[in-house]
Amino acid sequence: MTLRLFLDCADPQAWLQWLPSGLFRGITTNPTLLRRAGQSCTLERLEQLTAEALALGAQELHLQAWGADLLGCGRALAALAPGRIWVKLPITRSGAEAARALIADGHAVTFTACYEPAQVLLAAALGAEYIAPYLGRIGDLGRDGHAELVRMQRCVAGVGSPLRLLVASLRSPDDLARLAAEGLDTFTISPAIAEALFAVAPTEAAAQQFERDAVGDVSAGAS
Repeated sequence: MTLRLFLDCADPQAWLQWLPSGLFRGITTNPTLLRRAGQSCTLERLEQLTAEALALGAQELHLQAWGADLLGCGRALAALAPGRIWVKLPITRSGAEAARALIADGHAVTFTACYEPAQVLLAAALGAEYIAPYLGRIGDLGRDGHAELVRMQRCVAGVGSPLRLLVASLRSPDDLARLAAEGLDTFTISPAIAEALFAVAPTEAAAQQFERDAVGDVSAGAS
């Protein structure tokens, strides 16, 4: 497997900033992120946002279904851009039932709100493509989030499943590095984490020194 990065955000301005960079395979979002970005959680608005994201080069959009009829909502979301939408569903009993039908229809599914290693086995058994464990929130419960995600990855490898762990709720760039060193390769990160990945003071200082030296070389050559 190869590294996949997603932007966890519902703000089109952030998409405009980051998607053209080529770093991100696509977008992950949910009703909470939509609310934080001032976007309405409606099919009409998500259709507009989908068009914007695709125009900016997103290969995948992970959109979360909601409401009493998760299956109907999921089918409507998948229809916004066939082949480019992954329907997100919570790894609950009702989410699993909707996922089974969506997968049977040929739609791609991403389970979300994963907190326990055994939950990845449910996702693997149903044939989902992704499941999103919440690293930071697992840590908030007083557990070792990094160790738990490594265990989840071992569960996936142990049963020979192609399921990808889409690691969410990262709190720092070091979270990404630590898990990548253990073989995890799929992450969704906020724009703030994306910024922090580039905010390395010694690197910035070295780049500034290169520029000063380049100007110095030009001046020396002209004299």
